[in-house]
Amino acid sequence: MVQDRTMIGRTFDLLNYAFLIGLSLLCIFPLIHVLAISFSSSLSVGEVVLWPVDFTADAYRFVLGKPDFLTSLGVTLQRVAIGVPFNMAMVVLLAYPLSRDNKAFRSRTFYAWFLVFTILFNGGLVPNYMAVRYTGLLDSIWALILPKAVPVFNVVLLLNFFRNLPKELDEAALMDGAGHWNILTRIYLPLSLPALATITLFTTVGHWNAWFDGMLYMNSPGHFPLQTYLRTIVIDLDFTSLGSEDILNQMDRISERTTRAAQIFLGALPVLVVYPFLQRYFMKGIVLGSVKG
Repeated sequence: MVQDRTMIGRTFDLLNYAFLIGLSLLCIFPLIHVLAISFSSSLSVGEVVLWPVDFTADAYRFVLGKPDFLTSLGVTLQRVAIGVPFNMAMVVLLAYPLSRDNKAFRSRTFYAWFLVFTILFNGGLVPNYMAVRYTGLLDSIWALILPKAVPVFNVVLLLNFFRNLPKELDEAALMDGAGHWNILTRIYLPLSLPALATITLFTTVGHWNAWFDGMLYMNSPGHFPLQTYLRTIVIDLDFTSLGSEDILNQMDRISERTTRAAQIFLGALPVLVVYPFLQRYFMKGIVLGSVKG
């Protein structure tokens, strides 16, 4: 029998909705503010709140109009297209055997602690650079991918997710004659779509936002990834390519704040586009109901 909601219950729901809406607005307002600054003139930046003042797209023209922009964008797209599948393959192939118990994989504890050790300790910047240099990876796309081929934190996340899957699934598959490869590809991966989607998003964002390794390992600006290229614009603000008359015309339209705002929004835009397609996987509990006793 459905009972009528009490006044206290309705009040709680109302306050809960109001709190969540307010929290959502607090997350959205900074992005809107940055977007409004990027479309405002430099002389009006101080007046901007949530709407552009003296609307202009000169900051985006300045950032996107550089001849090296499309090249750097291509480098980043290539990095994401190669690096994300490569990282995910390494994560899955490491997480599955490490999720087995010690009886099935006797060296599991040693390899698990070995990976944890790499989280706590590393050789430092100079040894990493020397390793990349003496393996001939400098100034190549592989210098941006191979040094971070195994994201250990993601391995730990997926490992723990695998360990929480019902063991009865393994036993049933083994009794039917399935091997570990079939168990991984036909059982574990389909049941792990929420975890895989989350890790894929983390990996994609990590590759897209990385800028320091591009500055460190790339000798030619033509090989810079997008974030490294945009950093040079934001930090250096190179006006040398503009003529003296153009400088006078542009100085009241663009500034360090407007170009930085444009760079921030351009850097966040791909994630804003990709996230809605992955969000549905975060909300599904695919494992629920997979085993019935």
